[in-house]
Amino acid sequence: MMRAVYLDHAATTPLDPRVRRAMEPYLKAEYGNPSSLHRWGRRARMALDAARETVAAALNADPAEILFVSSGTESCNLAVIGCALKAPPHRRHILVSAIEHHCVLHAAEWLISLGYTVDYIPVDRYGQVDPDAVRARIRDETWLASIMHANNEMGTLQPVEAIARICRERGVWFHVDAVQTFGLLPVDVATIGCDLLSVSAHKLYGPKGVGALYVRALTPLQPLMVGGGQERDRRAGTEHVAGIVGFAEAVRLAQATIPAEAERQTALRDQFIHAVLETIPDAALTGHPTERLPGNAHFRFAGAPADSLLIALDRAGIAASSGAACSAGSLEPSHVLLALGWDETAAQEGVRFTLGRDTTWDDLAYTVEVLRQEVARIRATRSPVRPRAGGRAASQKTPLR
Repeated sequence: MMRAVYLDHAATTPLDPRVRRAMEPYLKAEYGNPSSLHRWGRRARMALDAARETVAAALNADPAEILFVSSGTESCNLAVIGCALKAPPHRRHILVSAIEHHCVLHAAEWLISLGYTVDYIPVDRYGQVDPDAVRARIRDETWLASIMHANNEMGTLQPVEAIARICRERGVWFHVDAVQTFGLLPVDVATIGCDLLSVSAHKLYGPKGVGALYVRALTPLQPLMVGGGQERDRRAGTEHVAGIVGFAEAVRLAQATIPAEAERQTALRDQFIHAVLETIPDAALTGHPTERLPGNAHFRFAGAPADSLLIALDRAGIAASSGAACSAGSLEPSHVLLALGWDETAAQEGVRFTLGRDTTWDDLAYTVEVLRQEVARIRATRSPVRPRAGGRAASQKTPLR
């Protein structure tokens, strides 16, 4: 039987069996609508309230500040568009980083079509936003800034606390996309100082189809879903009770293991990075060498396009990703790597490996060996082998902590 190594946990995680068991009653006997007044509805409402308290406690928020939605994408859309729609006519200026997830970038693009102005904050060669760059672009018309907690592709952590302080000083609302960090690192909205923060269930071994948005009290927010009065009139639609219960259970389980699991994954990640850089010529680590997600290792293999390499890895039973979109069989250059200053060829050669709770060193050692063989094979089929491109954007073999 072919070995199976799943290293795409940043895309999604498997449903924890304990989470599934917590959800089962609400998929069977406890089917009430939480807006109904009868006993079935009241039991569903109690489960919903308990889940809200669990998620709020994990974020150090008040339960009234937690809004359940369908996904991280909807959460980010609601935060960016919903807050922007409350802007007065003279303050329709938005700031986002150049490496945000498409759910933020496309929301910003949609706002441009409504007459808003958007500035894109650049990043350095490690993919980090300089807080001073945010400060320099804030003007009297600026209403909202949105900067992710950690980049979903290369794993670089952002200085969101420093950015939040700048936004607060200038009276700018601040949204943080914490989909990649929640459940893996501590995420405290009071410590960060943000006004809005997005999270998702399926990144921390919960069900797909559930997310949440933290909305600090008095933060302006225009509902995008209208109809009923659910979620304190901020998001209409009958709540997905089973999914929300599962989300809360996944949060509870993750909170109990965050320090130990983050330390374990960091150690494995660093060992994996070292092995790849030592084993494969012209391999370069992308993103910050230490200020990155515990389980994220993103590389560029010069002369080995990501689409070809990912197919070869899949044949060997290894799941990884590029972080770029595949369309009609053609890999589009990663907007994240382009933002680092890489050319289009280099931006098609990035591959992301993301570890999870069940990842072992045996899995990673096997992956290194497959990579060694397949990168060499792919390069041999492409003549001549190109020298490393992308200039200073390709991180050197920096010593890791």
